[in-house]
Amino acid sequence: MLKAVLFDWGNTLARFEWDDELLAAGHRAGLAALGREGEAAAFTERFRRELLPGLTPGDDYPGLLSAELGLEASGVEAFLRAEQTVWGEATSLVASAHALLESLGERGLRLAVVANHWPEPAWVTRADIERLGVAERVDAVVLAGEAGARKPDPAIFRLALAELQVEGFESMFVGDRLDSDIRGAAALGMTTVQAMWFNADEDTAAVQPDFVAFTPMDVLNTARRLAE
Repeated sequence: MLKAVLFDWGNTLARFEWDDELLAAGHRAGLAALGREGEAAAFTERFRRELLPGLTPGDDYPGLLSAELGLEASGVEAFLRAEQTVWGEATSLVASAHALLESLGERGLRLAVVANHWPEPAWVTRADIERLGVAERVDAVVLAGEAGARKPDPAIFRLALAELQVEGFESMFVGDRLDSDIRGAAALGMTTVQAMWFNADEDTAAVQPDFVAFTPMDVLNTARRLAE
């Protein structure tokens, strides 16, 4: 019987939309917080031309800021807090996220968010999850930067299952990525659902999901059937 539903964050419960103007505004805000706003235009130009093309998921963005701007840990945090205030508007929830989580919770299901995050550190992602009203509707939030493992590493899924006090076979994982989300969850015996409303990942090398959800309502209907 289904006892828990776990969700990916980006491109599942929430969507991030890139905005090149916000990149510049974020740099201005971050450097202004350090009293160095006059350096913003040059930094943004160099970032676009030299640094951004080489960045890949998992790279140490705070470390890059420290090296490029000569910042100590406190300076990096101040920069990131100011930058993410600007970028906040770029992250939005799927329209029915709150209703979906509440409906699942009302059925007695345990709920969690299990997320990789990049380039922001874990505390920024956690702040977004709280700001957007998701943290109060789930029982656990497990983030790669805090867990010390990124999906599809089984360790991050095991940590989430332990926090929910359920087994893999009693759980369902909902995520958009076939490799990191579906393959990782399936390895622990979880029922898998590919979320298709933001991103149609078609990685033919990855494992296929047990179910496909084109809307959040599909997730709710699948959970209802499995719970019964």
